[in-house]
Amino acid sequence: MGTDWRKDRIGSALRGENPTVLRRLQSGFAVLGDVQFLPGYSLLLADRPGVNRLSDLPRDERTAFLDSMDRLGEAVEKACKAVDPAFIRINIEILGNTDPFLHAHIWPRYEWERADIRIGPVWWYPPANWQNPQHFLGPQHDALRTAITAELDVLAVAEPAG
Repeated sequence: MGTDWRKDRIGSALRGENPTVLRRLQSGFAVLGDVQFLPGYSLLLADRPGVNRLSDLPRDERTAFLDSMDRLGEAVEKACKAVDPAFIRINIEILGNTDPFLHAHIWPRYEWERADIRIGPVWWYPPANWQNPQHFLGPQHDALRTAITAELDVLAVAEPAG
């Protein structure tokens, strides 16, 4: 693991070197976000290097990606609701404006957020939230990592055989 996995998030996930990976899903990798100022922030990374947009995938693979995104969203929702009674909902976004690979953001939202920010996109949060080492992913997030992973596993068992 001599290279920085952040420079190739998908390749490092495929090689088993990305420490943010929770589980491999049908069409990507469920990962925890690098920052956790909204605890449980997760992403789905497409498992095909070079795919930049949802429309780059054939229709059946798009559907699989969206299904995996839904599954991760449900797991994050259930885990966050169990951990924090102030949990409200999740926001799901596919942006791709900064990182040139297909990925979906799963943002938990909470009652304790400042009201003027809570009603909008997470991108309204000031840079200090994104850059504060207190919010960087670390061992303090292991319980939430375990909870989301357990929910992903329950949902995988509940899936009908296809």
